[in-house]
Amino acid sequence: MNHPSPSAPEHGTPHPGDHDAGHSHHGSLRGYLTGFVLAAILTIIPFWLVMGHAISSSLATILIVLGLAVVQIVVHVVYFLHLDTRSESGWNMLAFIFTIVLVVIVLGASVWVMYNENANMMPMSPQYTNHRQGS
Repeated sequence: MNHPSPSAPEHGTPHPGDHDAGHSHHGSLRGYLTGFVLAAILTIIPFWLVMGHAISSSLATILIVLGLAVVQIVVHVVYFLHLDTRSESGWNMLAFIFTIVLVVIVLGASVWVMYNENANMMPMSPQYTNHRQGS
């Protein structure tokens, strides 16, 4: 019988009963169902808020919907993507945070550029202005 030495890493397939740290972040049926129920609730609530005009202030509705969207992103990351600080020694989470930073920079810069282009546009030609007034 060949037994690996205590210092040698074991490259065998884990047994079904084994719970090694490398595979503990994979989801279970209960985890997926919990994520699905949370995601469904976090989709239904904003839909109800907007379609039912539950809040009279549109700014408050927008802020609540955006807040619930952020919560839903966290639910998806935790329950479906299984990203946490333990997986891959934290490198997955670091890559995810880097991606979020890049997306925020790109979206923020795009909105800034479009706003400045709109604010600094040349005045409309008289032909276009007269055409719009005549309609």
